[in-house]
Order: sequence, then C-alpha cells, then structure tokens
Amino acid sequence: MITFRNRWARVAVLAFSFLFPPSSFLEINAQRYVGGDISLLPQYEKYEVPYYDADGKKIDDVLQYLKSEAVGWNALRVRLFVNPTPSLDNNDPAICQDLDYVISLGKRIKEAGFAFMLDFHYSDVWADPSKQWTPVEWQSLNDEQLQSKLYEYTKDCLTKLVEAGAAPDLIQTGNEISYGMLWGKKGTNDNRCYGDSPAANWNRFIALLKQATKACREVCPDAKVIIHTERTGTPESVMDFCKRIADVDYDIVGLSYYPFWHKNLETLSKTLNLLAENYPEKPVQIVETAYYYQWKPSTGLNWNSFTTWPDTPEGQLAFVRDLIAELKNHPNVNGLYWWFPEENGNGPNKSILNGWLNRGLWDNDSHRALPALYELKAFADDPSAIVPFLNDRVGERDDWYTLQGLRLPSKPSRPGLYINGGRKVLLR
Repeated sequence: MITFRNRWARVAVLAFSFLFPPSSFLEINAQRYVGGDISLLPQYEKYEVPYYDADGKKIDDVLQYLKSEAVGWNALRVRLFVNPTPSLDNNDPAICQDLDYVISLGKRIKEAGFAFMLDFHYSDVWADPSKQWTPVEWQSLNDEQLQSKLYEYTKDCLTKLVEAGAAPDLIQTGNEISYGMLWGKKGTNDNRCYGDSPAANWNRFIALLKQATKACREVCPDAKVIIHTERTGTPESVMDFCKRIADVDYDIVGLSYYPFWHKNLETLSKTLNLLAENYPEKPVQIVETAYYYQWKPSTGLNWNSFTTWPDTPEGQLAFVRDLIAELKNHPNVNGLYWWFPEENGNGPNKSILNGWLNRGLWDNDSHRALPALYELKAFADDPSAIVPFLNDRVGERDDWYTLQGLRLPSKPSRPGLYINGGRKVLLR
C-alpha cells in the first residue's frame, strides 16, 4: 500500500491514475523498508540486559520501541542456522538461532506489525564470503541429494513458520553467497564460485539456488526472494554475479555495505546505478550495514572510512545521514537494515558475545541508545515514489523510469518496456 504524506503526492497519484490506468502497468510499490537484524535480542532478554533510550529511560519492550514513532522501523531480519554449532567457530555463543528460536522470534516480529525477513544461512555456523560450510548432517550427500535436501529443508522450515503465524515477507536464500554456498566440509575449496572457477561450480550453485527458490514459491508465494551478495565495493563483480545467476527466480538484489570493507559512497553509487541500468526489474535492498561508534579495528580494513566518519557516536550518526542521502538518489533501493543493532555488551560471563564489535545502536557501557538509532527512519520518509512521473510529463524527456517507478541514471541498454516523456516506450 502507498501512503501519501502531503497534498502534492495525492495530486500526483490522481494524475498518474488518469494518464496510466492500473491495467496498463505493473503495481507501483512505493514502500521502503527500514530496520535491522535483531537475531540476538532474545539472548539479551534472557539474561536481562537492560536497554535505555537516549535519555536514560528504561525500555521495557525493545520490539515495541523499535516500532514506536521515536525509532520508526517497519522491518526486522533474523538469521537461521541448520544445526547451530558454536564449537565449529571459536565457540561463538552468538551462533544459537535454530528453527525453534526463529519461530518464536519471528512470531513476535509479525505480531508487533513488522515485515519479517528470514535469512537462511544454510550452515551450522556463520555463512559469509569466506565460510559457506555445508551442515555436518548433509556432508555425506552427493550434489543431487544435496539439492533435494536443500529443497526439503527450506520447505519444512517455511511450512513450520507459516503454521506458527510467523510467515516471512522477505526470504534470503543464503547469506553473502557471492562465491557460492554449501561448499562441503570446513576447509573445502572445490565448490567455490570465483570468476575463474569451472562452469561446473557455478552450475552446481545455481541448481541449489533454484531448489531453494522453488520451496519459497510453494510455501510463501507472496514473499519476496532475495539473493545476497557482499561485493558492493567492486561494482563489476556484482554485475558478473547477477549475470551468472540470471536464470534463477528471485525478486530483490540484496547487498551488504560496510564502508570500511566496501569503500566510499561513490563506489556504492556506481554499483546501484549499474544495477538500475542492467536490472531495472530488480529492486535493491541494503540488507546489512553498520558503522563503529568507538574502538575501530586497526587491521582488516579495505578503506580508511574513519577520516570521513570518526569512530564516535557523532561519526556513526554522520555515516547514517550521508548513506541515506546517497540512497535517496537511487529509487531502485527500497530497503535499509542495520546489522546487529541490538548489540549491548557481552552479557554475564560473556554468555551472549565473546567480545564487543562496537557497531550496534546501543552503547556497550551505558546501555543507552545512540543517536544513529533515531536517524535511520529518515530513509523511509519520502512523500511518494511516483512524483517524478509528474515532472517527467512536463517536458523532462531525458529521464527514464521502469514500470515500477524506479528512475534510471541513463537510457537503458537492456530491451524492455520503460517510461520516457510520460509515454510507454518499448526498447528492443
């Protein structure tokens, strides 16, 4: 549903409806999702770690506070491990999200009125570009059996979520799967998908993705399927990845963007522009972002972002403001999620975390909310996604749009149906 915040937006809607009847176009979806991945919140609640707002007032229900006008979030993300096994990854207590855990949290998320994003890790431990280990119980399966298992597992998880009243609205079929997934046992290299990897590796990966999507479509036909890559700092790699998975059925391109790993906002802009030009039918969501508010690391950085945004609460806030300003230049982006906003110390005897990351939205020392928490909602503050159509009809004929209302940076190079000069234009 589209919500219009001012009179001019309503005028734009009337003009658009008159000039372009609904039967002539795909549905315009102006909703923007803003929120975060709160996968560890139940652990903080279990150990009674206090949360306070910016003024020091105790927050009794963090979910309700995130939904409140003060914060203004409308979507939350949760990860799911197959059989979470901390011993396989430095005894990390944050690896705890099994299906029962996710069902319980997902139900709370839905009951609170949020959109719910489910993030399948398809592993017993963290799945990221450097770690995509096959769950231990699946490691004896051959490729054909693994495809069947992935389908059955995905279908079973989604069925149980739906039955519990926790049906996801958005589904990630894999987490940061730029180089494939389900590689095999820990340390296995044979099934990775690099640019120069054998075609068989990519074919195997694509076959797995298709089985995951098949299960999603069968159980949650209204949910949007997200394919998640973190190569945001190398735009050409994102283009290559999307080209290789072109035969996969999915709806949204999911990106991770951490500036200290994925470079500056100009690089992000280039990636988003290329996606809009080459894949105008695919909305983009920043499914992970975060920034340090203290104690930045001294190693493992790809770009020194701290000369632009200091590792302070004010620097974290400035990053959020600059990121949102950039994203609003890209109408193809309709989602923004902070990763691990609920970080709030280690818990008693490091029962929740082994060590601080210092990228959350609560201070690990004082347990008070940081300024950036309250700024993220600005991403969703937009009168209407279709106002540019009204401008387009009064002579700005150099502007091109998809049928979903996404403005493109230039005349599209791909064949398809577009809007230009207030008219439908078929490019061949």
